[in-house]
Amino acid sequence: METQNQTPNVRTVTQNTVFAVLVAISVSHLLNDTIQSVIPAIYPILKDSFRLSFTQVGLITLTFQLTASLLQPFVGLYTDHHPKPYSLATGMGFTLLGLVLLSMAGNFPMILCSAALVGMGSSIFHPEASRLARMASGGRHGFAQSIFQVGGNAGMSLGPLLAALIIVPRGQHSISWFSLVALLAIAVLANIGHWYKRNLFKIRTSAHRKSRAGQPVLSRRRVGLSLAVLIALMLSKFFYLSSMTNYCTFYLISKFHISVQGAQMLLFLFLFSVAAGTIVGGHLGDLFGRKYVIWVSILGVAPFTLLLPYTNLFWTGMLTIFIGLILASAFSAILVYAQELVPGKVGMISGLFFGFAFGMAGVGSAVLGKLADQTSINFVFNVCSFLPLIGLLTGFLPNLGKAEHA
Repeated sequence: METQNQTPNVRTVTQNTVFAVLVAISVSHLLNDTIQSVIPAIYPILKDSFRLSFTQVGLITLTFQLTASLLQPFVGLYTDHHPKPYSLATGMGFTLLGLVLLSMAGNFPMILCSAALVGMGSSIFHPEASRLARMASGGRHGFAQSIFQVGGNAGMSLGPLLAALIIVPRGQHSISWFSLVALLAIAVLANIGHWYKRNLFKIRTSAHRKSRAGQPVLSRRRVGLSLAVLIALMLSKFFYLSSMTNYCTFYLISKFHISVQGAQMLLFLFLFSVAAGTIVGGHLGDLFGRKYVIWVSILGVAPFTLLLPYTNLFWTGMLTIFIGLILASAFSAILVYAQELVPGKVGMISGLFFGFAFGMAGVGSAVLGKLADQTSINFVFNVCSFLPLIGLLTGFLPNLGKAEHA
């Protein structure tokens, strides 16, 4: 009787500890992405101060996203075999250095160097943090990834808000204030690293066994085709998100003649809705299957994006909220679906998909910036409104059965 009474208590303590780790990962993701989102949020300031073209604005994002994306699959592949619990805090150190340099940048090359450093920090952070979320998932992989992702999305929404309140009134040098955020993140990540180190072997073994339970047998060709479809869906999602994140303020100022701060407030609402959509998508993927969530998220947002360029300011704000909610629900489902396709390679798959996401956002920013210079920012949003139609490719994804719900 004594053993029976103790077992639920032990299980409850374990579950509470694991959930605390998920929350800590989410908070660290929030701090990391708050810092990252400051860069696009201050583009109007940098554009005016340094007399940048839209092409140069796109190159800043391209530099950040390429350094953030190219290293991630290699970091993930390496840490699949050699996990580094304290690499999360190390990566944040690169971000801190990039912030300080950005606050002092006096020319365009220095801005690019600071963006590259922040990107390097991101490339180290995301694969290991995603693996840690899966380790602490307790089998609810979609929910765990959504908890992890919602922190990042919330951070992305806070960046423009904090930029409007702090950087716009005080100028470029006030960016250095965000170094306090980076220092806080380093402290959180160091504590997470302690738990990671103590539990790595036990939880990694358990997660590996669960990832193979109920896994259907698919040919390498079918797995390759499925990964290609998922990457195409990611391209659609992140090209559109890039247009919103990097150029929405310019679009709103150009079309509706509102202030920079007003445009940043609307961008905050969009990014906040992205955060809300992320947590909902992960939970629904665990309940109903990832493929259904991918269908609804990518293709289901198309009517709203197609309508957006033709609405007034009020309905533009309302539509961006719906777009953020629906579109954001896809990422956790896509990532966990890919991890189930290639079991035992959590770090590599996480690095590949996070890296591809950042890379496509960077390429998209540069391409859309060039297109805006040659046409207009309004034309860019008209073109991007058709991107969610790529969601039709979801029909080529196999049904993973039990693995899809694992």
